[in-house]
Amino acid sequence: MTEFNYPQPTPIGDWNRLLEGRVAVVTGGGTGIGGSISRLFAQHGAIVEIIDIDPSVANEAVSDINAAGGIARAHVADCRDWEQLQGVAATILSDHPHVQVLVNNVGDYRPLERFRKSSPDSWKAMYDINFFAMVASTKCFIESMISGGGGSIVNIHSVEGMRGYPGDPIYGAMKAASAKFSTDLALSMGRNGIRVNGIGPDLTQTPQVDYISTSVGSEHLWEAWAPVGRLGWPEDQARVALFLASDLSAYVTGHNIPVDGGTKAGAGWFYSPAEERFTNRPKGL
Repeated sequence: MTEFNYPQPTPIGDWNRLLEGRVAVVTGGGTGIGGSISRLFAQHGAIVEIIDIDPSVANEAVSDINAAGGIARAHVADCRDWEQLQGVAATILSDHPHVQVLVNNVGDYRPLERFRKSSPDSWKAMYDINFFAMVASTKCFIESMISGGGGSIVNIHSVEGMRGYPGDPIYGAMKAASAKFSTDLALSMGRNGIRVNGIGPDLTQTPQVDYISTSVGSEHLWEAWAPVGRLGWPEDQARVALFLASDLSAYVTGHNIPVDGGTKAGAGWFYSPAEERFTNRPKGL
């Protein structure tokens, strides 16, 4: 067997403490998918720095983490605002010069008017929350990762950036840009010891999408739509984020993983002649 001089894989150690002692920044880390990621990372020994626009949910997450014996701190900022983000990053880096994990979770889905009726203001809003915030957060922390010897960046985007999405072309385009950013940044940063991967959720049961579940009138839609027969839970996304953030995925970079219950594989969209649009409601539901 040929011997190479490359470093051997890092021993996993305690599988119950996969992020022991690592500083993890989670944007939008107070609730929903981000809140689940913050809590799970802390459970696995990370020092979690939560950035959220809503102080109440950020503080609630910190309280939960601290009560469970973890370490976390909340920072209030709008990740669409470059100056606010820089200020929070400076505070975090003054205490932790090297960040090992960054989860770019900030994003939003709100059904907009059809493209023909959309406006530049709505396009910019989608860009700011779903792409700019991710790039800006990465810019704020990537030098600390490089100087610390590397780390892992996990970008939460959407399965709609990985397949055709007739519902809102601007939203889909911004999520596709986020997925492409993840792939290309991985190529740029690999020799600096930084791995970059993306997660593409489909509908996950969070406060943000409760109104979607309510609007269709029946949970049977999701049972029919997703091959696994249910909506996702935030924990489903958090567990994949943990894998990507930890040494379990030490040889994984440049990938976008759909965490969608199989909907990407199953296509998921149906055309309704009666409604004159694509829908994710199968005929008869």
